[in-house]
Amino acid sequence: MMLAIEISKALILGFTVGLTGALVPGPMLFATIETSLKKGWLAGPEVVIGHMLIELVLCVLILFGAASLVGSGTISAVSLLGGLALVVFGLLTVKGAKAASSSGMSSNKGGMNLTSSPAAAGLITSVSNPYFWIWWLTAGSALVLREYELGIIVAVSYVIGHWLADLSWFTAVSGSFSRGKSLLSQKAHEIIMYACGIFLVFFGVWFAINYNNPVLFS
Repeated sequence: MMLAIEISKALILGFTVGLTGALVPGPMLFATIETSLKKGWLAGPEVVIGHMLIELVLCVLILFGAASLVGSGTISAVSLLGGLALVVFGLLTVKGAKAASSSGMSSNKGGMNLTSSPAAAGLITSVSNPYFWIWWLTAGSALVLREYELGIIVAVSYVIGHWLADLSWFTAVSGSFSRGKSLLSQKAHEIIMYACGIFLVFFGVWFAINYNNPVLFS
């Protein structure tokens, strides 16, 4: 029963945190828009598959590499750094919410033309994005390691929740743009960005304060 609760919590946490990152306009969003205009709504899920491949490699390294080599002290240090990173990401999201909502969803400016394969576009835009690496080397690894302390199944559940957020958002985006329409109004997108930023700030503060107490975190 307790395991089922922890799995559910990890899925929800992974989905929520993943959605905050997916909603921020970036190279992967523009790749999704471009390929969906050419290949239809399936371009979104295909772009996410490419993105998931590189994240899968990172998660395997974290779970079966870092998690087996580091002690609780190191995990606590990474957790503290991760919490602070979440706060920074949240503040940047709030700061750029208005600008992102007015420019990120309106058009496909400066088309990427990275490749004719949506999956390859997802992989390339992830690997070439410095914020992707900053996230996984700080907040992302801290969250996965913390969930790992509750069990490998809980950690996997968190990652699945994270991927479900990506799949949901980018499928919605590709489905919308493949029909030549915007999914959200500028105001709605701005409000969602503000909400995500505020969530990250509060969650990051709580994460950092309780980083040395896995019971409180769970």
